[in-house]
Amino acid sequence: MTPGEVSSTDGQKKQVEVRINGKKYPADEGEIILGIAVREKIAIPHLCYEPSLVPYGACRLCMVEVVKRGKRELTTSCTLQAAEGLEVVTDTPEIVKHRSILFELYLAEAPKSDVIKAMAARYGVTKTRFLKKLDTTDSLGNKCILCGLCVRACNEIMGAGAIGFVNRGPYTVVNTPYFEPTKDCYGCGACVKVCPTNAVEMEDAGGMRIMKSWSETKVPLLRCDCCGKYYAPKGLAISILARITPSLKEETAALCPECRGKRIAREEILAGSGGAGNHG
Repeated sequence: MTPGEVSSTDGQKKQVEVRINGKKYPADEGEIILGIAVREKIAIPHLCYEPSLVPYGACRLCMVEVVKRGKRELTTSCTLQAAEGLEVVTDTPEIVKHRSILFELYLAEAPKSDVIKAMAARYGVTKTRFLKKLDTTDSLGNKCILCGLCVRACNEIMGAGAIGFVNRGPYTVVNTPYFEPTKDCYGCGACVKVCPTNAVEMEDAGGMRIMKSWSETKVPLLRCDCCGKYYAPKGLAISILARITPSLKEETAALCPECRGKRIAREEILAGSGGAGNHG
């Protein structure tokens, strides 16, 4: 189950019906409203929502209006859970005004992010009255909105804790402790994948993965014994291979996934033919 979902006593998810912009949609009780909107292709802008993490409403862009007993209130759709009879509106004048101000703030906070520019333009915001001086030393390229997804993925998904928030107030940034290369980084790239503004960068050069955004942290890559290409962070790959049951043969484990798949397939074919010397 995703965070917040509710199951009935027999283990099955209880089905409910919610109304979004006047139209009814089936859902699991406790399912996140923003997730339903994404599934049903209902446009609600969002930046900090990541299905693999418990939502916490950081970006505030996904605000919707909830109708309860004739009263209306604003809340984040990424933290709102489906319940029978729930009624939601996504584009009231108040929400549009709130959303426009936020986009202006994000255009100022991340002036180099093409993602923010494109998203804001889709909702009619092309300029900002808020000004922020570009930081030429910013390792995130003036694209970060401090949503915290990279920090949470590193901590909550990977358990590495290689990055975090540094400084306070308007000087807050995300980076490694003391802005120095860290040995805690797996080089997994989870931070790159979850970043909604493409602020986090890494590159593979030779036998190293360079986490450019995280103080140029360098992580050794594992090399395939067959094709010779570097294919995965060494420490992470070794850790994963050690947990595979049953364990792989040593010569098979030393291969990249592509070459490994070919070898296993070849061995299965030979085993199926009785190994009768037909190597085709």
